[in-house]
Formats: sequence, C-alpha cells, structure tokens
Amino acid sequence: MITDLPGGTLNIAGVTVSRLGLGTMRLTGPGTWGNPDDTAAAVRLIRRAVTSGISHIDTADAYGPHTVEDLIRWALHPYTDDVLVATKVGMIRPAPNVWKPLGRPDYLRAAVEASLRRLATDRLGLCYLHRIDPAVPLADQVGVLVELQVEGKIRGIGLSKVTTAQIDQALAIAPIAAVQNVLNLDEPHDPAVEHCAKLGIPYVPYRPLNAGQHTGPVGTAKALRHLLGLGPHVAPIPGTSNPDHLDQLIAAVTEESQ
Repeated sequence: MITDLPGGTLNIAGVTVSRLGLGTMRLTGPGTWGNPDDTAAAVRLIRRAVTSGISHIDTADAYGPHTVEDLIRWALHPYTDDVLVATKVGMIRPAPNVWKPLGRPDYLRAAVEASLRRLATDRLGLCYLHRIDPAVPLADQVGVLVELQVEGKIRGIGLSKVTTAQIDQALAIAPIAAVQNVLNLDEPHDPAVEHCAKLGIPYVPYRPLNAGQHTGPVGTAKALRHLLGLGPHVAPIPGTSNPDHLDQLIAAVTEESQ
C-alpha cells in the first residue's frame, strides 16, 4: 500500500492531503439552501470522513449560504495541521438554486472575513475565487485575495471554473495553489488538466460523479479511478450526505492504491 490516505497524497497549499477529498455542497437543504434535515448527521459525516483518512474538505460560503462552514466548524474545530479546509468566495445566493458571481474587491474582502469568523480560524488554508465576475477586472478580484494573503488571512489562493487563459492571467498576479473545474466521465475534456500539470498546479475536479450519474461500487470506482489516473496532480472531491456512500468512495480509491 502506497499510503494510508485515500487515493494517495498531494500537496495543496502547503498541506499534504489525501487525493480523495470531500465536497460538502450536499450537506445543505434542497436547492443548496439552508441547513440539512439532520445537522447532527452532517457533522458526523464530516468527522467520519476525516477519521477515515480524508484530509481535504472542500466548501464555499455560498453553500447554504453560509451553513456548511458552520457545520465544518462544529465538526472539526479546533483544526489539526494535517487537514486542509478549502472554501470559496465570490458567489451570492439570492434564492434556492440561484447563483450569481460578485467579484467586487470590497465584497470579496468582507466575504473572506465572514468565512474566517464562521470557520473560527485566523487564516483560510485555501480560498478559491468561486467564479470570475465578468463585470470586474480579474486583476482586481485576484488582487484583493493577494492583499488578504499578505495580511495572513489566506494561505493559498485558488481559482474555480476557469479557462487556461484565465489561469495564466491570474498567475501573472499571484501564485495559484489549486484550480477547481468540473470534470467527470460525461464531461471529460478540460484543457486545464494538462495545463495545470505543466504548471505544477493541483487540479481539483468538482462534480466527479456527475451529480450521482455514476453510482454503485463499480460506477463510482470507474469514475474516480479514471480521474486519479489523469495525473498525480488530480484530486477529486466527490460529495455525499450518506455515510454508506462515503465508505464506498473511500473503498473505491483505497483498493486502487494497494
């Protein structure tokens, strides 16, 4: 066995984490809105993921909005140095199932400060720009995250749903700790995978099971092993609210690493 962490390991934002992460968008109410039906069960699932070896927990202030960051605090605070909690800012939620980018620097700064409070930490281990707001220059959006990084409030800066050109534009402003784009067996083509490999940037596929289209032990294993096989820089973050499904995800990639 190469490692006891699911899927092997990868350094993201200065932390050696399991290549299999946990996406937490499903730990909300319908429409990614409000609390889940059973908040205690959601807290237990997050803890179960970490005790099972998953050390990369992915969230966003827009999940709920705000509710999942609270769940993570309840589950994991005080945090240990070997667990990376990644969050995202730059999306607002006017209603269930409604998502809108908002990249004004003053808003992004306020959003980071609010995430710090909800997560009860002095520094976000990894903070993604959730979406690039086309109404605001990219340099201004990344620039305020750099300011917060200099202030010690963010360790690593990430990008989400970006093109290779946008990655290069951001890199001209600051080092990029991770890129998070959609990638799965049904949406398998993203030039950013190879681009990130060349640049040495971790690539984090979200929606790796295509919102439950690849289920069951065989389908889950095929989907996750395909992604992990794209390169050692790839670290998928499947989401679940079911502890049995969580065990299935871990089993699928742990068997592959043996």
